[in-house]
Amino acid sequence: MLTLEQIMRDFTVASLPALVHRDIEPAVMERKADVFVGMRRSGKTYAMLEIIQRLRESGVEADRIMYLNLDDDRLGRPDLGTLDTALETFFRIAPRARSEGGYLFLDEIQVVPEWERFCRRVVDTEVIHLFLGGSSSRLLSKEVATAFRGRGFTTEILPYGLREFVRASGHDPDDTVGSRQRSTLASLADRYLAVGGFPELVGASDFARVQTLQGYVEMLVMKDVVERHGTENVGALRALIRGLFAANASQFSVSSFEGTLRSQGFRTTKVTLLSYLDHLADAYLVFLVPIDSRSAKTRMVNPRKVYAIDPGLASAMHVGGARNRGALLENAVYLELRRRLGPMGETAIAYHRTPSGAEVDFVIDSPLPGKERDFVQACVSLSDAAAIERETKAIAEALASAPGATATIVTLAESGELQTPAGVARIVPFWQWALES
Repeated sequence: MLTLEQIMRDFTVASLPALVHRDIEPAVMERKADVFVGMRRSGKTYAMLEIIQRLRESGVEADRIMYLNLDDDRLGRPDLGTLDTALETFFRIAPRARSEGGYLFLDEIQVVPEWERFCRRVVDTEVIHLFLGGSSSRLLSKEVATAFRGRGFTTEILPYGLREFVRASGHDPDDTVGSRQRSTLASLADRYLAVGGFPELVGASDFARVQTLQGYVEMLVMKDVVERHGTENVGALRALIRGLFAANASQFSVSSFEGTLRSQGFRTTKVTLLSYLDHLADAYLVFLVPIDSRSAKTRMVNPRKVYAIDPGLASAMHVGGARNRGALLENAVYLELRRRLGPMGETAIAYHRTPSGAEVDFVIDSPLPGKERDFVQACVSLSDAAAIERETKAIAEALASAPGATATIVTLAESGELQTPAGVARIVPFWQWALES
């Protein structure tokens, strides 16, 4: 296939586009493929290209690294034969890749029917390392786990976090020397909470950004839910999306929402809405966080808290564009915790309710040995007595329930310590906390 070979040969001599460094570290484990998953337009392709750039800079010969976008129209309708031909072409271009090891990046892998058969064989029989990326509608983390049966390692690609947003804005996130630099970083953090971190929209006008973000959601609805799952009640689905964004950073009860929809004339059921909610979470539009409990029943019967994939998207989708700064701050804190935890983020984060009914936004239970619980609270300001009293009570009760735990309160601007009867909580502004390692 001359076209395929020419595409592959052209890549070995091609220059890579300008790239913003992403804080992403794939596992690169022997006999396992690295699979990038995430919402559409979150930067999966550019994350792959940055890894290629790192490999080249580390001294790996260019011909031992191959990238192929399987959605390239020159390939027609690629099938398993196309993948086999691509692999043999790779080895013909770079014979050492077969004997000494190489790196094969297959983007938009979901367009090839039964792609997992090819990938399992390569992982089992060849010394090259596979990197796979694709649309969230056809390459979800659960499907990867099923397809590879333990041979794939999933890396979530979220929109930019604050560190990446600062880089994309032309600044150094590690330069905190001097009040001017710190003021710049604090200003960028405020901007990030308002506009979010979808890569192609950094620097876009507010009008273009909102229109584009709403277009992202529409594409996700049609491609990742309606077409993929054969969703019929599209009106109820759109109403659910509006309800989720209105409830961003707060508890969301499907039972209550079903009653609301019925009062508005929608014909739907709780089972249908739960199914739609799972589809939206699978497509990375929202994340659902359970209550902190060792009881599976307690986690099931209590409402989950909902967080958007990006604070800017939450703003763009809220009716009238209203912005609740407290909700946006909490949303951004959740996303940063998820980035730091990597594959553990799905199960390690919960919200904590104390015996008196007070709430701490996040508790992190790491499965790593010797790691204590971490409580993290998002609070816009501790400038008034009522806020201090509320946070002192919640943090004190949380720390008392978990000896040895740590507590952090992330604010918009304040720093210091909060003394409680059960221990000390660190107070740190969001810009500083989010830029920490």
